Amino acid sequence: MILDLIQFFNLKFNFLNVFNYITFRSVMAIITSLAISLFFGTIFIKTMGEYSFSQYVRQFGPDHQNKMGTPTMGGLLIIISIVLSVLMWSDLSNIFIWQLLFALVGFGLIGFFDDLKKIKEKHSAGISSKLKFFLQSTVAFVLAVWIYNNASSFEEINLLIPYVKSSYVYLGTFGFILFSYFVIVGSSNAVNLTDGLDGLAIMPTVMIASALGIFAYLTGNQIFADYLQLPFIRGAGEITIFCAAIAGAGLGFLWFNAYPAEVFMGDIGSLSLGAALGTIAILVRQEIVLFIMSGIFVIETLSVAGQVIYFKYTKRKYGVGKRIFLMAPIHHHYEKKGWNENQVVIRFWIITMVLILIGVASLKIR
Repeated sequence: MILDLIQFFNLKFNFLNVFNYITFRSVMAIITSLAISLFFGTIFIKTMGEYSFSQYVRQFGPDHQNKMGTPTMGGLLIIISIVLSVLMWSDLSNIFIWQLLFALVGFGLIGFFDDLKKIKEKHSAGISSKLKFFLQSTVAFVLAVWIYNNASSFEEINLLIPYVKSSYVYLGTFGFILFSYFVIVGSSNAVNLTDGLDGLAIMPTVMIASALGIFAYLTGNQIFADYLQLPFIRGAGEITIFCAAIAGAGLGFLWFNAYPAEVFMGDIGSLSLGAALGTIAILVRQEIVLFIMSGIFVIETLSVAGQVIYFKYTKRKYGVGKRIFLMAPIHHHYEKKGWNENQVVIRFWIITMVLILIGVASLKIR
């Protein structure tokens, strides 16, 4: 918005040239989203508590009954912080910004209605899985088609293989849309499944968004893209500002979500942030790198899928269902094994840091 105002009024003061730099506006986006989330966090938590917008905890599994009644839907604060920061500091003529906002808000609305149903019915179930999947699929499909139609080059609809020099997989129209759909929906649900302990999902989200911001900046700069053998995508640099806003809003939220959490993000936060990460990866052609860096999210998802499939298989074959893990998602398995909550969270953070370093290394390893 600020950049658009400067261009609209044709202001030519020398000191305003700094607003043309993506790096400067990215730093300002972090500061702005961080400031908004920190400033309004206490007010938000108090308001959610007054209106009894509180978390309901499952009665089985690790003992988290002390979390019962903690305000939820903190993802709304994250989304507001991101949106305001992005609108303020990004180039609003950039189509990538609007696609990302569509992903964030679209999946955020799904999460909002899911959280609202949980609160209204005082139960942790929320809307039915079929309805949730249908809504996610609708938004993801529309977004995938939009991204495909906006692609301006052959490289933008291919799957880039990291660590291998100039290696692409041709996807074609149907393949690209279907693949993008799975990345968006899969990423959204993966973050949602991970969001089960204080700070567990938000910090990896911040770190992954920051790393994707690096890829976005390099992909949008032709000199860097050519040197690093990345696909040059005109305008992709502006995505860096969106990534920066996620990082700032996420850190601000973590201030209140760190153990013992004063607020939970709810599905409104986890579904929207997961979809945003998936969309960013698609736009900068780094889906495989996202898969690597999001290893914790992937493992959490696979632990749930594996648990369900194995239980159904053994029940059908032996008459009694058996489990692979003590409890799924896998962070609860480690709690059952005796790890305390902080141990699980911090160790998963450390693993994410290592995976991000491996993902970023793909910039030079070809």
